[in-house]
Amino acid sequence: MTDSVRIIKRALDILLAVVGIALTAPLLPLIALAIYLESPGPVFFRQRRAGRLVQVRNGPGGRRFEFEQFEMIKFRTMRLGADKEKGAVLAAVDDPRILRIGRFLRRTRLDELPQLFNVLKGDMSVIGPRPEQPQLIEDLSAAIPYFEERMRGVKPGITGFAQVSLGYTGRPPPGSPILAFQDILTNPFKVEEAEGALADDMRIKLLYDLAYGATLQSFRDFLRMEMFILLRTPWVMLRGVGR
Repeated sequence: MTDSVRIIKRALDILLAVVGIALTAPLLPLIALAIYLESPGPVFFRQRRAGRLVQVRNGPGGRRFEFEQFEMIKFRTMRLGADKEKGAVLAAVDDPRILRIGRFLRRTRLDELPQLFNVLKGDMSVIGPRPEQPQLIEDLSAAIPYFEERMRGVKPGITGFAQVSLGYTGRPPPGSPILAFQDILTNPFKVEEAEGALADDMRIKLLYDLAYGATLQSFRDFLRMEMFILLRTPWVMLRGVGR
């Protein structure tokens, strides 16, 4: 990421987070009340997530990279204790752990509004790859070469190129241009046991995240991509696709 991109991107993050919080402030107590009425308990969900992949050592032992970690906050969309039942896994489309109000919040992305405070703190960016659980990244990195590269020097985002282009796990929606290459990208050896594996969807998602990271090396490409994602995000929210 160039210095000019880093400065402008942080300035945009602060501006968008402040405006976003101001505009959605009336919704926050209503969402919290709806969650509590269906499932009494904490209305916010906090979880450790992996941030940027950064260099932590450069000496005789060679370079070593680690993920920055932070506590992500969002509205709770599952029943209490649901995250402890299955461990570090992505929620399925028809996951029975998800509340009725939670399905609506996920479709519209309203569950992610509290992450605007993560943006203000500097843990996240408004636009970037989706933040994953550290254990999940470790597991996916073992199955998908270079999966961790999506976060090299890039903060995770509330929305992003993959988020507005693909489904929740990375599955291409109907009509997506990448569907023409799906057979090449996923399960090319036609192993029946691997058909429909989560890693296949995440491989496609990785391509979008890497493409976004590449735009951060050019100020003009960065601005074009940021504007595309910002303009497309409200449309994705209104349509409620990808969850």
